[in-house]
Amino acid sequence: MKSHVVKTLSILSLSLGLAGCASLDASPTPVLLSTRDWAVLPLENLTDTPMAGQRAAALAASVLAAGGVENVQRYAAESGEENLFEPASADARAKSLAWARAEHAPYALTGSVVEWRYKAGVDGEPVVGLTLQLIEVDSGKVVWSTSGHREGWGNDSLAGIATALERKLLVPLTDAAAHR
Repeated sequence: MKSHVVKTLSILSLSLGLAGCASLDASPTPVLLSTRDWAVLPLENLTDTPMAGQRAAALAASVLAAGGVENVQRYAAESGEENLFEPASADARAKSLAWARAEHAPYALTGSVVEWRYKAGVDGEPVVGLTLQLIEVDSGKVVWSTSGHREGWGNDSLAGIATALERKLLVPLTDAAAHR
């Protein structure tokens, strides 16, 4: 009995140690009314990294499409709407949601990029932090949200870490889409 407890605690501590480079938090997965014609709206760039919001939005669209959402469309901002460093204005966010309504998308994914960089230092580990929200377009209500953070090793790429984090964050939605 004692060896079983020690073995279980060892496995648990090893698992926690390996998972120490990632953290996730999510609300319960909603019942999805449709897996067709979703929109991906701009993600606010709250970092010092140029175009991090645009990169994260493009990646989210790809992850949703690969995960079973049938038709994913990305909002293309008009000239002057996107700024390399500043968060999107409230007017730009309202405009992108109006676009999603005009496209008859039942859901729109948006959020913010809170970290997207290589750490300073010898190894320069990549680190990504995101918050994502799924909005029911007709009502404007947030029906699901998640946030997560992931760090890589010195030999990992920022794109690889970002892809792994977005896949992990969007699993509840892609699983729900695949089971419809």
